[in-house]
Amino acid sequence: MTNYETSEMNSLLTRAGGKTERVTPSNLGRDTTQQFGPAEWGMTTAVAITWGASFLFIAIAIDHVATGVVPIARLGFGALALACFPAARKRIDRKDMPRVAMLGFVAMTIPFYLYPLAEQTVSSSVTGMINGSIPITTVVAAAILTRNMPSARRITAVLIGFVGIALISFGSVGDDKGATLHGVLFLLAATCCYAFTSIMSREMQVKYGTLPVLLWQELFALLFSLPLGIPAFFDSTFSWAAFFALAVLGAFGTGFAYVMYGMLMVRAGAVRGVIGVFFTPVVATILGLLFRDEKVTALAVLGMSVVLIGAWLTSRPDKVISSH
Repeated sequence: MTNYETSEMNSLLTRAGGKTERVTPSNLGRDTTQQFGPAEWGMTTAVAITWGASFLFIAIAIDHVATGVVPIARLGFGALALACFPAARKRIDRKDMPRVAMLGFVAMTIPFYLYPLAEQTVSSSVTGMINGSIPITTVVAAAILTRNMPSARRITAVLIGFVGIALISFGSVGDDKGATLHGVLFLLAATCCYAFTSIMSREMQVKYGTLPVLLWQELFALLFSLPLGIPAFFDSTFSWAAFFALAVLGAFGTGFAYVMYGMLMVRAGAVRGVIGVFFTPVVATILGLLFRDEKVTALAVLGMSVVLIGAWLTSRPDKVISSH
């Protein structure tokens, strides 16, 4: 892991001419020239399963604990999982700490509170479907931050994915399960946080490695979550189901899955790195059907197929035009 963090991350950003491409505001949102092969698809699948299941774990947890408990427990277990890797305990320069703290607040503190808050009125499957819009917001974020318009094929691909997500949503929402307007707005705000920070964090991850940046982000996010989290413990009741749900959510969803996600950001670029998010609605819907008595219609199954098509099209790298 250490060798990957120090050398392979830089080699993945090497152009055909043999020079390492420095990550700058103009290129941090672009794809790398790394082939999106079996290793990338394997990490993408693991991320999709883990994060798709996270909405089920959140739903189980908030059946017993207050909303503010979820981000504290999630971040606590996640930080413990990351700390098991020696490479994660690398120091970060003091001058970069404010930026890492900002990333922790925007990428974790805010969305980790918004998701359980939204799931008070939004089903776990619908939450996963809305979360599938992250690839689209990431394309927008990359265009804004890098001032580079995505290719027409890339825009078409993510829009196809969004159509699939919309079909899943229309096919899954019924009279007995659905979403409130404010719940949907909370989720959309959370997806925007993820989209922008997936672009902004790449420079720090290339500089220090994935694990140290993630661990420090989670520690800062945990600190920022305490004011709302500590009082929430007094409004909660202990449950082993909630405890194990939060432990798995934190250790895997906020620990190991973030490791793979950060590696994908560097290996494949910010836009292709979020392909796994396309599959989270599929996982969330299946788990909702199995464990939360949610229904799956033919329209939802059609939507899942469209999502897979969009994900495959998005995984194809844009052509890199070299200048001589």
